[in-house]
Amino acid sequence: MSPASSGSGRQHFQEELRELEAQALGGIDLVVRTLDRTLEALEHQDIELASIVVHDDDRIDGRYLEVQQGILSLLALQAPVASDLRVVAALLHVIKHVERMGDQCVNIAKMLPVVGFEPPSDEVMLEHIFRMGRLARSEVEQSKQAFMLRDVAVAEDLVRQDLEINRLNRSVFARAVEIGTDEDRREWAMSMMLVARAIERIGDNAVDIGEQVAFVVTGEFREFSDASRVSL
Repeated sequence: MSPASSGSGRQHFQEELRELEAQALGGIDLVVRTLDRTLEALEHQDIELASIVVHDDDRIDGRYLEVQQGILSLLALQAPVASDLRVVAALLHVIKHVERMGDQCVNIAKMLPVVGFEPPSDEVMLEHIFRMGRLARSEVEQSKQAFMLRDVAVAEDLVRQDLEINRLNRSVFARAVEIGTDEDRREWAMSMMLVARAIERIGDNAVDIGEQVAFVVTGEFREFSDASRVSL
């Protein structure tokens, strides 16, 4: 291959890689919109909106497949240099975390028909859960920003919000244990524990995307120091 054709191939690879990155980060935007709908459905006990969340998950799954297949096709055409290979590997992780966050939204949406239209409730638990949701949304958006900017400091800052999500998750668990003996109320509380856990996992996935930012920039993978792996 001549130097000119080699340079042309390299330029094409870079363009394709940038397009795939835009697609993957666009998947994060899909997650944000889905999470907004999920939290709205939860707040208003909107089972119809929850059903839309479940059915629209195909869009996130489709984005996952598009990016994954696009990356595999790109690798088949040209071997990337080390710095590009880090981006390729990171994007495979990013789009997988996008797909997982979409699945967690679906898990939350599927809980609404279980608890019914007018379930018993507890204001303290709901306050904690919606606070978790706002923090998780912020984390997801920040993970995209960190990747776009290749900013390790912004990525590491995700841990700050994630620690608060984990604290609130433990509070929801403690509140559920103390909720009382009424069977319907306890069933609702157990469902809300699962909702809180799903939100907590969304935050964990955002942190994982942040870890990929550090990998792309430094070439070394390391887990950020956080409490996300601490079980209840």
